[in-house]
Order: sequence, then structure tokens, then C-alpha cells
Amino acid sequence: MDSLTQILLGGAVAAAIAPARHRRAALLAGAALGTLPDLDSLPILLFSDDPVTLMTVHRSFSHSLFVLPLVGWLVWWLFLRYGRGRVAEAPRRWFWAIQLALFTHPLLDAFTVYGTQLWWPLPVAPVMWSSVFIIDPAYTVWLVLAWVVAWFARERALAQGALLAGLAASSAYLGWSLVAKGMVEREAQRSLAAMGLGDAPRFSVPMPFNTLLWRVVAMTPSGFVEGERSLWADRGPMQFRGYPSNTQALGEAEHVAAVRRLAWFNHGFMKARERDGRLELTDLRMGAEPDYSFVFAVAERDGDGWREMPPEQLRPPWEARRRLGPMWQRIWHAPADAAPGSGSRAGD
Repeated sequence: MDSLTQILLGGAVAAAIAPARHRRAALLAGAALGTLPDLDSLPILLFSDDPVTLMTVHRSFSHSLFVLPLVGWLVWWLFLRYGRGRVAEAPRRWFWAIQLALFTHPLLDAFTVYGTQLWWPLPVAPVMWSSVFIIDPAYTVWLVLAWVVAWFARERALAQGALLAGLAASSAYLGWSLVAKGMVEREAQRSLAAMGLGDAPRFSVPMPFNTLLWRVVAMTPSGFVEGERSLWADRGPMQFRGYPSNTQALGEAEHVAAVRRLAWFNHGFMKARERDGRLELTDLRMGAEPDYSFVFAVAERDGDGWREMPPEQLRPPWEARRRLGPMWQRIWHAPADAAPGSGSRAGD
């Protein structure tokens, strides 16, 4: 999730656990701990300028459920040993306040589609429950309200009640996002099965800033299909559009380290194209056709095959603002050519 949300979540969790007389200190300490895991990009930049490495190492060691408990214990011990402050007054409550402020960060990140390596250093593919967008005001607003009340109410019972209510409301929203995802997945399965793609690898992800409009992508032998589902407006089968991918070139370049790394990181949800003698790979999870956040040139044509090259992140033009208006309208209105009971469409 975005840094502001992680700061608010860490602070709210810590303040709900720490003693009431330490509430403001816990809000600030939890805020710092809540953003700490995302500082992993700083040491990475000291050792590599490879964009594929920068993308795939983010949310790894600093988000590991094996590593963060040790970091939390170390932070707690340092304050207990050398701080002579609030931690020493209530060591047990501060221990759990520190641990959970850290622990909730990677778990919340796992609800997004980017991928969080919860089990690092085990060679397990990143977790991507992908039920919320990376920025979702409907999740964050409850934490903002909890912070405001807790900051001004300080030691009063009202502050603790606001913190618990804010955490409960935001957690309930995450629960709703999983329910919504399940509804979309069921409709997608029906439509894809009718197209002969019932067993195709696929993912679903909410569109920006909401959990009412979803995007579903399924891989095909020659590319992928993409469709949207509005839980408010849509009825009947999902409609899918087909897009090509140079799957032959992707297979020929599977020996390239960057290709293998990206395929592991994004679960194979990427499209390939050859342009100007270079192989370009696009992460299909973040964006929508034809605009995507992550595009890399990873190999150069060498006769009938491919040779490695220093990966280069490309910055294709992306007019995100142009999409927001139509996206908002799409939440409330089904496409004009999508009548209930109509069949799904696909073309590669």
C-alpha cells in the first residue's frame, strides 16, 4: 500500500496496544515502524542500478515474516537496554506494539497485486492476494479518523475506542475486498470456461481507488485476454478482449536471467514484443492495455536467438488522468454493447 496508509496503520496498531499514557508516543513510533520496511530501496540503490533487480528485490528481505520479528525484537531490546524511557515502563505492551506495527506492513502489502515476498529467503513466489488497489481511500479514511481522535483525546477512553473502531472498519473493508474478488472470480471462471480458457492462468485486481470495478486477465497460447467487471452495473457473462504477445520470443529467451526473474516475480503475467531488435517485457498486473507501469527491455536479437543485455526500464507515455473519468463512469454503467445473456468475446 502507499506510504501514508502504512504510516497510519503502524501508528494506530502501536497506539492501540501501548499504555494510554504513552498514546502520542506510540502513534509516532508506530508510524516510523510502519514505514520502515519500505526503506529497503535505499540499500539496493547502493549496490545496483538494474531496474529488474530494483523491482524484484523491493518487498523481499524487509517484508519477510522471518526477518521482521527479529528486527522488532532488536528495536525493543535497544530501547529497553539504552532508552530508559516509556518502553521500560511497560516492556511487554511495547514489545507487542513494536512487533505488530512491523508485522502488519507486509500483510497489508500482500493484499495488493505488486507481490510481497513474505517467506524470503525461501524461493517462494511473491504473495499477491490482489484484492485492493495500492491506494484506496475507502481503506485509509478510517485510519485517518482514528488518528485524529486518538491524537487529541490522548489518554481518554474515547481515544482507545476510536483506534479500535478505525482498525476494525479498515479490516472489515479488506474482508469486503476478498468477498468482492470472489464474486468477480466466479463470473470470470464461467465466461472463460465458455471460451475454452477455464484452466488458463489468470488474475483479478481492482481498478484504481475502489473495489467495485475489477480487471481480469487470463493468459492464452498466443497472448492474453482482458475484461472488466463492475459489481454495481454488470450482469450476465463477462466480456473479454484478446491481445497478442510474442510468446515464441519469450520462450526463446527463457535462458536470460532477467526473463526468468520477472517470470518468477509476476507469476508469468507478462506480454512480450520485439521492437528494434530488442525483447520488451510488460508486467500485465499494474496498468491496463495499453498503459502499464513496468516495461523492460531485457534482451537483444542475436541471429535466431537472444543474448542478454543490461535491462532497461522503458517509460512509455501513460495518460493516467485520461482513464480516470471513463473508469468512474464504467463503475456505474455497463458497456453499451453488453446486454444480459450475451456471450463473451475474445480475439487474439
